[in-house]
Amino acid sequence: MGSLIPETAKKLFTAEGLKEAAKQSQSMIPIPRRLKKAIENFLQEQEKEDMKKKVSKLSDAMNEFKNVSTQLKSADGYESFRDIFDANERSKRWKLKSFYEDAGLRYKDDETLAYVATRMPAVYCAAHRVLREVKRRLPDFCPARVLDYGSGPGSVFWALRAIWSHSITDVNLVEPSKSMSYASRNLLRDVKRLPIIHSYENIQALNRIVTKSEREHDLVIASYVLAELPSMKERITLARQLWGLTRDILVLIEPGTPGGSSTIRQIRSHILWMEKKKCRKRETTSKEESESQESTMNSSSSSDTGAFVVAPCAHDGVCPMDKTGTFCHFVQRLERTYSQRTYKRSKGKPLRGYEDEKFSFVVLRRGQRPQSSWPLDGMKFDTLKEQHAKRNPEDLVIDYEDQFESEPEEEYVPSEADNPEGSHLSDTTDEEDVYEAGEERPVADLGSGWGRIIFSPVRRGKRITMDICHSTKRDGSEGSLDRLVIGKSKNPTLHQQARRSLWGDLWPF
Repeated sequence: MGSLIPETAKKLFTAEGLKEAAKQSQSMIPIPRRLKKAIENFLQEQEKEDMKKKVSKLSDAMNEFKNVSTQLKSADGYESFRDIFDANERSKRWKLKSFYEDAGLRYKDDETLAYVATRMPAVYCAAHRVLREVKRRLPDFCPARVLDYGSGPGSVFWALRAIWSHSITDVNLVEPSKSMSYASRNLLRDVKRLPIIHSYENIQALNRIVTKSEREHDLVIASYVLAELPSMKERITLARQLWGLTRDILVLIEPGTPGGSSTIRQIRSHILWMEKKKCRKRETTSKEESESQESTMNSSSSSDTGAFVVAPCAHDGVCPMDKTGTFCHFVQRLERTYSQRTYKRSKGKPLRGYEDEKFSFVVLRRGQRPQSSWPLDGMKFDTLKEQHAKRNPEDLVIDYEDQFESEPEEEYVPSEADNPEGSHLSDTTDEEDVYEAGEERPVADLGSGWGRIIFSPVRRGKRITMDICHSTKRDGSEGSLDRLVIGKSKNPTLHQQARRSLWGDLWPF
């Protein structure tokens, strides 16, 4: 067991506290009952002739577009990324020439029906996994105004409602497909206590209708959208527009493919570069206007400028996986719905009751990264020999009476009849209920002391090997991807934590 030595540490972590704070992955996300029922009712109302052909057509179209996106990544992705900084194009580089509805997949009635039947549960679970981590890392963050760009049939909205059901008051949905917008309204038809929802065809329509003072949102999210734009220049342009509408946090989610990961990595680098450039420009201006009141105000507000990565990165430097042949992505297992098991291709074999959704994401926040102590600072861990030496001999005595347990009482199993209203809060397991009132959950802060486990840990005997992306400097300015080997004899406490760690969890430094 480890204990913190310095009394001035901000947070006192025990061994169990480290495990709880580092846990970010979820074994399997069940689909809420209300969402299942809404999807079934929507599919029953629509025509279901040749549904398997419609699903197969949508799947082939998505796979074809992934191949085109991969070719773009290898062919002109880097060149177009360099062209946007060309001085000759400064006046026109940030004007979006092709909109989201003009490029990529066009969702009409057939494509929307196939998407709701097969893809909507997977997108919901990926968004739920990312937003749940945002809530755990930022327990005081309660967004009121939210912008969902490329909302589709409302997959992200259902995840938002499951995470922040009480704080969200106003939601703006941007979706150019009329068929998708109709599906979104239909699925929410029987849901009560909804926030105020406004729908727009594009960002330009939102800017025309919404006043300038109300355009900023506490949370802006775009899922599975950026990869459908035809060039990296237009993807970065759209990301800049979304960042301009963000007051606090921006969430971007893309497919867990080399192309999707490359898109996330390029946009992450550009937004960080852009904000650093603004900070340097402001510092230069404040030096030139020294001894004036404006200089004092600028220097005091400089802490409010900038941007840093909340997740998955623990640093704001260059991605260490760039040009390595691998790509950063994560996996979330989800329970398959009846429509997925019915209409998806199975190659003559019955489908499993679950599927794995691969995704890449980044969460950016305005401001400067908090400079806090690292979680293992001052902690002293006993070796296996030292733990054995400290054992109490009385603990080794076996009490045979405890081996004969009495017959357990029958446990009460609640049924749906006990909850006639079917509140949406009961659709998902709220882990906050495990902690009693006044008891705080151990939280992994936003400092640079928490690394990220990339890929699944490899267990060989009493050694566990993990690939971890972590910060190499206290200020989080640089990062590295290293392979750590945790042995049981030297550090049994961290070895036990490594045994319970999964792909996507955090690792303390």
